[in-house]
Amino acid sequence: MPLTRPSTRQPGASRLSARELKTNLFSGLTVALAMVPEAIAFALVAQVSPLTGLYAAILVSLITSAFGGRPGMISGATGALAVVMVALVVEHGVQYLFATVVLMGLLQLAFAAAKLGKLIRMVPHPVMLGFVNGLAIVIFLAQFEHFKVTGADGTRDWMSGLPLFLMLGLTALTVAIIYLAPKLTRALPATLLAILSVSALTLGFDIDTRTVGDLGAIGGGLPSFALPQVPWTLETLGIIAPYALILAAIGLIESLLTLNLIDDMTDTVGQPNRECAAQGAANVVTGFFGGMGGCAMIGQSMINVGNGALHRLSGLATGGFLLAFVLFGSALIEQIPLAALIGVMFVVSERTFEWSSFRLFGRVPPADVLVGLLVAAVTVIADLAVAVVVGVILSALVFAWQQAKQVRVRTLAASEGHKAYAVEGTLFFASTTAFAAQFTPREDPPRVTLDFAGARLMDHSAIEAVGALIERYRRAGVAVELENLSQSCERLLRRAGPMGPMEPAAASRGG
Repeated sequence: MPLTRPSTRQPGASRLSARELKTNLFSGLTVALAMVPEAIAFALVAQVSPLTGLYAAILVSLITSAFGGRPGMISGATGALAVVMVALVVEHGVQYLFATVVLMGLLQLAFAAAKLGKLIRMVPHPVMLGFVNGLAIVIFLAQFEHFKVTGADGTRDWMSGLPLFLMLGLTALTVAIIYLAPKLTRALPATLLAILSVSALTLGFDIDTRTVGDLGAIGGGLPSFALPQVPWTLETLGIIAPYALILAAIGLIESLLTLNLIDDMTDTVGQPNRECAAQGAANVVTGFFGGMGGCAMIGQSMINVGNGALHRLSGLATGGFLLAFVLFGSALIEQIPLAALIGVMFVVSERTFEWSSFRLFGRVPPADVLVGLLVAAVTVIADLAVAVVVGVILSALVFAWQQAKQVRVRTLAASEGHKAYAVEGTLFFASTTAFAAQFTPREDPPRVTLDFAGARLMDHSAIEAVGALIERYRRAGVAVELENLSQSCERLLRRAGPMGPMEPAAASRGG
């Protein structure tokens, strides 16, 4: 079930019409404007300079857009990574962060080399829904930080009075323009038109409201290459390795889930392993050029895809515009009202949230609904990586429990000296107890046949369960024959070693 409107457009088509060229360029500009405050905010969360976040946004966006496996997906500095980085920066300093980002990228490259990107296919749909809805809530809640001001004592308090009403009014105006503009014109993306209109309004009428410049200065030069200034020792590796492993995992999970989401939205197929390699390469480069690293950004990706920009050009344009802002346009960009960008992210949050998931209540198994709700809640409360791991484990346990209940043993034939059973279902660790409980060796005749035509043995627990059952029958003086074992099941039994109580000749093949 696609999460939104499907499209037959193939990802990264090489030829662009004049209309597509304009769409991708304008979308890149819109995304770049929306990324500026987030890159600064995430840098401040990680307690590094704003330029450290902007350099990461520029480099990661350019490299992943050029070489990644999902054209149209936007990557850059993210909050999910920033909250992990802050402890490292506070305790050891920013140079250790740069070294960690390099190692993070190397781990991601190793993941790609092992072709493990396909593991994303193991994420169930309820986990995907929880991921989408949880991140939509996170995006929404994150915007309220901009409605707070830092007091003289360093505490963060809510705005009040006229400044608050101005921010709310300009935010509401931005949202209204985004929703209404497409009914009037499609010459510009509605999000870009809203940002430009609200910015012109505040500058034209000299409205005193918070701007991008209030978060921090964004002007600077080109990022320059430098080795992280850390001791290249095993002790340093011991410090950065745990952080690098966590960051690599979070980055890959968020990127691959976002790739999956865009695949569903556009009815196209991305390349997970290629994306993992691009993410890894981007982080290695970013660490050597003074950036804080990054991964896919679902909010900015939704803006881009919503604008219809599905070519690599959109991501390249995003990185190019961000670089231009830093080098030449900082004075202008710093005057953009925060309210305009908050409004854009509110709309992104609303459009990202999968509202149709409410209709699933009562229509899908309750366990799937529970998984979706749990993943969304953990995403908001903890972080994405924990949420996805919890969701996948819970889904696996639910599946195992349901499959365990499907094992049945029925009587095919019975006579004075012989009884035949048919075993049906999947025999594995969770179903062995139910399997064993359906036999009564002391009540059966001297000869018993077990027909496995409708069953599959999946693991060591299944082997042990069959062996234990045969031993129970042998102790009761009953001879057992196994029939119609599939070749894979028989190989599994023989690979486990001597068959013990089951004579090889008794295991007749059934194809």
